[in-house]
Amino acid sequence: MVIPLYLDTSALVKYYLTETGSHWLIVQLEAQPQPVVITSLLAHIESACTFARRQREGLLTADDRLRLLAALDYDLKYRYQVARVDRTVIDTARQLASRHPLRAYDAVHLATGWLANRRLVQAGRPALLFVTADDRLLAIAQAEGLLTENPNHHP
Repeated sequence: MVIPLYLDTSALVKYYLTETGSHWLIVQLEAQPQPVVITSLLAHIESACTFARRQREGLLTADDRLRLLAALDYDLKYRYQVARVDRTVIDTARQLASRHPLRAYDAVHLATGWLANRRLVQAGRPALLFVTADDRLLAIAQAEGLLTENPNHHP
């Protein structure tokens, strides 16, 4: 059975950069013949900013950063289900932010994952696994009824 994964940016970048939790994420994606990965369009700019920061810190070369951006662009276009940030996502994020101490982008990721999970469950499909490397966001996602995992807990 394919378990859909919602990856926020802190989890998504682990597929492209070698860091704690990268191996676990790669195993999760490669263990399924056709993994279902859902993320927000926000992950595109957040990941690009992460790669640029790593270059500024001297951890990536300019060529490495461009290679990672190309791989990310390909995956966002052909491999992942990318959810747009629309009015429903924003309204849901606002509701979540009124109940929990969330940063704006975390609220958008949580709302996107929560809405995707609701659609899956209503269609009789397996619930998604909300994956984030942020323990605070993980706890809030759990409080909102999502199945969760932190790849950092699997070094």
